Amino acid sequence: MRIAFLIAPEGVEQVELTEPWQAAVDAGHEPVLVSTAPGTVQAFDHLDKADTFPVQAVVGETSADSFGALVLPGGVANPDFLRTDEKAVAFVRDFAERGRPVAAICHAAWTLVEADVVRGRVLTSWPSLRTDIRNAGGTWVDERVRVCDHGPGKLVTSRRPDDLKAFCETFLDVFARESEKAA
Repeated sequence: MRIAFLIAPEGVEQVELTEPWQAAVDAGHEPVLVSTAPGTVQAFDHLDKADTFPVQAVVGETSADSFGALVLPGGVANPDFLRTDEKAVAFVRDFAERGRPVAAICHAAWTLVEADVVRGRVLTSWPSLRTDIRNAGGTWVDERVRVCDHGPGKLVTSRRPDDLKAFCETFLDVFARESEKAA
């Protein structure tokens, strides 16, 4: 399955990109780095610059039709930038409207809020987003990983880097089950 990893040109928490990416590769999937601009993206280790990664597709030049699922890595700056980019928000909303599974960790739930896909759904995130999620009509829970089955498409959310193992295992399981249903 082709899996879009949507990140901003700067500000993604590196471990929240690299661990899910590697988990997808190890499971036989094809991860594709999608961003709002061509070139490379700058990852961070908390507030320190980390590695750069090449962009493989640009939002606005691709669509959810090209992918079986979407992963939204966190970092504070990454989703804050994405939620102000209309094409990035539309890209996320497109996955939900098509019923394709979406996985988001940490602050990435901000992009889900902006895409208006949390209303009536139960999810988790970095704790500081709980009010944003509630104000957007969602229900916030403090859990390592949460799968929301109601609403368009499955939504897998997680709180923080410490939860990455559970996050990766869960989204891979959900993506595999959803792929089997679609086949």
